Amino acid sequence: MDRIQTERIELRLITEADAAIVLAVMNDPDFIRYVSDRGLRTEEDAAWYIREKILPGIERDGFGMCVVQLKDSAVPIGTCGIFKREPADEPELGFAFVPEFRGRGFALEAAKALMAYGRDTLKFSKIIAATNPNNNSSIKLLEKLGMRFERMIFDIPSNSEMKVFSWIE
Repeated sequence: MDRIQTERIELRLITEADAAIVLAVMNDPDFIRYVSDRGLRTEEDAAWYIREKILPGIERDGFGMCVVQLKDSAVPIGTCGIFKREPADEPELGFAFVPEFRGRGFALEAAKALMAYGRDTLKFSKIIAATNPNNNSSIKLLEKLGMRFERMIFDIPSNSEMKVFSWIE
């Protein structure tokens, strides 16, 4: 996967060197409330998580979680990606941004770019996204992307019910 650029941001595949932004995102109180507490407390923990949980999928599939950074300064502001939890799973969109960059359209800009990449380059005819049913901001973003509520699931990592949305070509 090449870098994806939009007007204000650039997306690139995550590496172990991105441990600081992963740590910041995953320790944000909203991430813990709406996704889960992954137990990452140090940059070493985050580097391990990237190495053991994220990179194998990228190596297997050729796509996955990206770091979202400001185009003009390369400051990392969050993560966004399309990934498969297991090889047979449907491609899934995920995103998380640090608080100071929320509410400014960056998540929508990143997600639109990745949805286009998934549709046009990876030739996906369906992309899903799962969110906590109380996460109204994420639900609104998914609806702006043209995704529609499909079903409820029980998500083992977060130990909670999740709403699954889908985009189908």
